[in-house]
Amino acid sequence: MTGREILHKMKEKVLGSSDPDSGKGKSKIDKHITHGFHLVKGKSTHPMEDYVVAQFKQVDDHELGLFAIFDGHSGHIVPDYLRSNLFDNILKEPDFWTEPANAVKRAYAMTDSTILEKSSELGRGGSTAVTAILIDCQVLVVANIGDSRAVLCQNGVAKPLTVDHEPSTEYEDIKNRGGFVSNFPGDVPRVDGQLAVSRAFGDKSLKKHLSSEPYLSVETIGDDAEFLILASDGLWKVMSNQEAVDAIRDIKDARAASKRLTEEALNRKSSDDISCVVVRFH
Repeated sequence: MTGREILHKMKEKVLGSSDPDSGKGKSKIDKHITHGFHLVKGKSTHPMEDYVVAQFKQVDDHELGLFAIFDGHSGHIVPDYLRSNLFDNILKEPDFWTEPANAVKRAYAMTDSTILEKSSELGRGGSTAVTAILIDCQVLVVANIGDSRAVLCQNGVAKPLTVDHEPSTEYEDIKNRGGFVSNFPGDVPRVDGQLAVSRAFGDKSLKKHLSSEPYLSVETIGDDAEFLILASDGLWKVMSNQEAVDAIRDIKDARAASKRLTEEALNRKSSDDISCVVVRFH
């Protein structure tokens, strides 16, 4: 073993098997369920605006896998705030254990209200989000706003668990709120000529014309579920859901799989921040 490998092993011991900073972790109740993540900063001059959560956590008599990607715009403060607060807000909802999807929806709304109220300290930026909560290794509750995406691999087939919220598909809603969607040649459609997603946390100056209501899906994890990918649009701009699944299906190590996806996105000339979480079910 090299010195660096020994150091890494020591660090992993200190950090524990599911530490958010080690890049990987595993479930205590099902040792076959593992996760890993990898991030790459894009070519822009501003600091990294993608933030990741990936950890298993014991809550009461349950184990929760908490996974998320927050892709900020106009600054990194809002996605950083979400990383620290969104899951806590979800778990504080009184009916989380009985109606988890409703709890997630309410916590998203409440968190967005708080971000808008605190805009003097958090700034006027915003963030997309994709969150996945794995309850006792059996049920997966997924939510998203914006264009970060969750894709499940079932027997080799990619199944999207989220919907990309794009100005072009939500044009009517934006118009009904008094906004407009720009369509400049050579550019993507944008809300009020500014934002390339139609739903986001924050964005105080655009909020009248934006939604922060998440798309929700609940999935029972059966034997056919192989792995879950969460990634920011830095990956999805250059890869289809099925291409992403095919690229890592033979990689058993979740962190190596997430790294492979970021590398493939770079090979395909993605210039955006790229972040990726992979959760393997067996």
